[in-house]
Amino acid sequence: MPNWETVEVETDLLICGGGMAACGAAVEAAHWAKKHGLKVTLVDKAAMDRSGAVAMGLSAINQYVGLKDGENTIKDYVEYVRNDLMGVTREDLVASIARHVDGTVHLFEKWGLPIWKDAEGAYVHEGRWQLMINGESYKVIVAEAAKNALGMDNIHERVFITEPLMVDGKIAGAVGFSVRDDKFYVFKAKAVIVAMGGAVHVFKPRSVGEGLGRSWYPPFNSGASAYFTLRSGCEMTCQEVRFIPVRFKDAYGPVGAWFLLFKSQATNAKGELYMQTNKDELQKWGPYGKVKPVPANLRNWLMMLDVMEGKGPIYMQTADAIKRISDAVEDPKARKKKLKELESEAWEDFLDMTISQALLWAATNIAPEEQPSEIAACEPYFIGSHSGASGAWLSGPEDLQTDATRDDYFWGYAHMATVPGIFCAGDASGASSHKFSSGSHAEGRIAAKAAIKYVLDHPEAPSSNGALAETLKEKILKPLDVFQEHKDASSDPDINPNFLKPKMAMFRLQKIMDEYAGGVSTNFTTNEHMLNRGLELLDFLREDFEHLAAEDHHELLRCWENVHRTWQAEAHIRTLLYRDETRWPGYYFRSDKPDLKEDWKVFVNSRWDPATGDWEMSKKPIHQIF
Repeated sequence: MPNWETVEVETDLLICGGGMAACGAAVEAAHWAKKHGLKVTLVDKAAMDRSGAVAMGLSAINQYVGLKDGENTIKDYVEYVRNDLMGVTREDLVASIARHVDGTVHLFEKWGLPIWKDAEGAYVHEGRWQLMINGESYKVIVAEAAKNALGMDNIHERVFITEPLMVDGKIAGAVGFSVRDDKFYVFKAKAVIVAMGGAVHVFKPRSVGEGLGRSWYPPFNSGASAYFTLRSGCEMTCQEVRFIPVRFKDAYGPVGAWFLLFKSQATNAKGELYMQTNKDELQKWGPYGKVKPVPANLRNWLMMLDVMEGKGPIYMQTADAIKRISDAVEDPKARKKKLKELESEAWEDFLDMTISQALLWAATNIAPEEQPSEIAACEPYFIGSHSGASGAWLSGPEDLQTDATRDDYFWGYAHMATVPGIFCAGDASGASSHKFSSGSHAEGRIAAKAAIKYVLDHPEAPSSNGALAETLKEKILKPLDVFQEHKDASSDPDINPNFLKPKMAMFRLQKIMDEYAGGVSTNFTTNEHMLNRGLELLDFLREDFEHLAAEDHHELLRCWENVHRTWQAEAHIRTLLYRDETRWPGYYFRSDKPDLKEDWKVFVNSRWDPATGDWEMSKKPIHQIF
C-alpha cells in the first residue's frame, strides 16, 4: 500500500459537498453551532467557488415562490411539482423547501447577486417561478458566504469523500483522499449531511470524441451522494426517475429563457409545431396530459415521436421569436434598439452558464436573430433537484405531517435519511424535485438546522474503529498498487492484460447503460429482458473493478467515480424493473410495459442491505397533503 499520511479530523457535524446545498448547510449550521459550541466541518471534492451544478454560472433562479407579494402560495408550488412528476412527489418535502426558498433568494441578493428588476423595482420573471439574474458569478457569491460563515480552517477542499464510515450500523463519519497530496482523510462526526450532487456519465453522452465529457449536468457529479447513502444502508426512492433535458444540440445550452422569456417555439424539420400536431398523444397519459404546463417528460415525448418518425432535426425558432418581440415595438428607432437588446440577451443566456454553446454558435455561423438552432434530448441524468427525483428517502418536517402521513413520512428529524444521523439535501434527497439552485440551498439550510438538533440530542462521540479506517484506506488506494505492480507488462500504460484503466471502465459502464437501460441509442426505450441483461453485464464489470489501476491522484479519483456511478446504475436498473408500468415517457419508455397504471401511483423504494448484500424493493404510498 502507498505510504500515504492518515489525517484524522474530529467534528460534530460533517458536511460532504461544496455545491449549493452544501453552501446552504454551511451558512445555517455555522449559525446554530456557534450558539451551542459545536464544530462544523465541510469537505469538498473541488474548490467551493466553482463546485457543483452552478459551477459555470446560471442565467436564472428557477425557484422563487413570491409568498410575501402574494404571487403564489405553497399549495400552488406543490401542485406544479406534483403535476410535472405525474403525481409522484413527497408534498411535505416540496412544501418544506418552498416555504423557505424566498428567504434564501433574498440572502443571495443581499450577498451581491444581481437579480434583474423592472422600472418599478420588481423582479423580472422568466416564467411563473423563475427570476432572471446576471449569474456568471452566482456560485462564487454563494460560496463566499459559506466560507465566511464556517471559516477556512473548517473547510477541506480537493478531498474526495469515497466511503461512509459506519460503526455498528451507525454513521460515524466518512473517509476519502486528497486529489493533490498523499493524504488519506478520516472524518469522525456525530452527524453527516450528504450534499455531493447527482450523477452524470452513467449513460453514454451524445457528445463523444472532441466533446467527450461535455454534458448538460456537470461531468464531475459522479454519483457520490447515491453511493454514500446506498452503502450506508439508507432507503432510496425514485431511482427510476432519471431526467432527460432538451437542450441546444452538442453544447447543451439552456432552452428555458427561449421558451419562457422569448416565447420561442420548437418545430420539426418540416416547420410543424410538434406540441400541436402530436397533442392527441397527451390523452393517453391520464390526468397529467391535461394539466398546464404540460409535464416536462411529456413535452419531451411529443418531440421524440417526431424524431422516431424521421421528422428531425428539431429546431428552436430563435429568429421568429426575436422578430415577433421586436416587431411589436412600433417606433422604428426603438425597434432597432429592442432588437439589439434581444440579441444581447440571447448571447448572454449562454455566456452566463454555458459558454461552450456561444462558442458553438460562433463556430457554426449561427446568428440567432437570423436562423434557428438545433435542439435535442440529452442522455439521462440522476438529479433530484431538477425535473428528476432520484435520491434518499427522507423524513419530512413534523409540522407538515397529517394523521395519514405521519407513519410513512416522519421519523424524528427533518430531511434525515432512514439511517439516523445522515441528512440529505439537493440532489442527494429524493422525491422533492424542482428545487433547483435556490431550493437546494434552502434545503441545505433546513437539513443543517435539523442536523445540529440531532447532534445536541445525541452528544456522544461515535465509536472509534481504527482498524476499519485502515481497511478502507487499503481498499481505496489499491488501484495505485495495481498499476505499480503491473505497469511494465506492456508498452502502453492504458492497455495492459492485468488491469483496467478508469476511462475504459467508464466507457464500458456507459455502453451497458446506453444499450440496455434506455439510453440515446435506443431512443430511451428498454424492456425486462434488456434490463436483466444490463444487470448481468454490470456484475461482470464490477468483477473487473477489482483490477482498476491508477497512475496518479487524478486517475485514483476517476477509478472511484466509476465505482460510485455503477451503484447508481444498478439502483436505477433494479427500480426500472420493479415498476410495472411506463410512468414517465420522455424520460424512459418500457416497451413491454407501455401504459400508465393507476395502481402504480406509488413511490418505488430500494435499499441495499450492508449486512447481507441483498437488494430490497418496496412500494410506499403517496399522500396528497395539499
